Amino acid sequence: MEIRTESDSDAAMWKEIEVSESYLVCSMYEEAASLASSILERLRDAEADAETDDTQDMLELTAMVLLQAFNQLGRTPEILNQLRLHFISVKAIPVRVLLTGACLQIAQGSAFGVQEFLEEFLNGWNLEDEQYCAAITEANVESGRRDERQLVLRIDKYLEVVEVYAVTLLGGVLKDVDLAISWVNNASLPEENRQGLLRRLHSMHSLKSTVLSQTSFPLSPTNSNGAYSLKEENVCEGSPKALKSKHADNKWYRSKEAVPTLSERIETCFWCFRAINLKIGNAKFVITSGKIMLGCLIVFLYYVLRKKQATLKRIVTRQVIAVKRALVDLWQLGFSYQVNPLAAVQPLPAATRQGQ
Repeated sequence: MEIRTESDSDAAMWKEIEVSESYLVCSMYEEAASLASSILERLRDAEADAETDDTQDMLELTAMVLLQAFNQLGRTPEILNQLRLHFISVKAIPVRVLLTGACLQIAQGSAFGVQEFLEEFLNGWNLEDEQYCAAITEANVESGRRDERQLVLRIDKYLEVVEVYAVTLLGGVLKDVDLAISWVNNASLPEENRQGLLRRLHSMHSLKSTVLSQTSFPLSPTNSNGAYSLKEENVCEGSPKALKSKHADNKWYRSKEAVPTLSERIETCFWCFRAINLKIGNAKFVITSGKIMLGCLIVFLYYVLRKKQATLKRIVTRQVIAVKRALVDLWQLGFSYQVNPLAAVQPLPAATRQGQ
């Protein structure tokens, strides 16, 4: 009869975890998720009997395999439910696994349920002796009763979850900075860390208020300052419309500008192409309006050359022939001389004969 010790059981469990990781590396995501789920169920029962550091490491590694497999399978919205299923409580989930699951779901654009999930983890902890403590209840299958279990969490681990919840989720994704500030004020946090989080959230709130004030200017007949601010903003932007806003209430100016000149039309057409920002990897390129107009000119010339290629070829050929003829005539004129074809048969003059 073979007797298996606890070390043998742990070694077999580690072997299965390595197999699940191998499935993940080999892109066998269905097999990895299935095996990781099976391991988590057995670890959950083992954790109820005896909680050890080795068991916690197994839980964390197996849960990470499960998260990555579900993410690769396109089942990211199911991650949080899977974590609820395989752990006795949300508070019992390792912090690294909790944050990975929440961030994966946020990154996929499905932040629904993440807020409630993180709130359930964060609520109920008490700061005692430089650590956080919480009590959870778990069902005892053998006795049929519910036992209370104490959990302990380091301060830095708890603050990691707080930062993701308050700053990243509430302040960044959901844009609810007021709720984040209120939660941080009421949470049980070390005062130094609380003030640091509040400074970050207040800076986010100030930035949000600045952006809103720059993009929205309520106008009314009795609010001349609002009208002036709108004109001033348009002038700062430098658009052609802004240059006319100073005379928007002048009827004479409006009638004069009813028929814009050609130059204004061209300027208006190209104003929307002031600059184009391109980002390829870490490199950034800025294409100005001058480059855009030069590119348009090159494209236009290329189009004309392709369409009028035959006509331009005939014109160039005629010009080359004309130049060639002119050069030939000039050459003949400069180096030719008059030749008398009858000179050989004409009689010599009398003076020449007498001399002979």
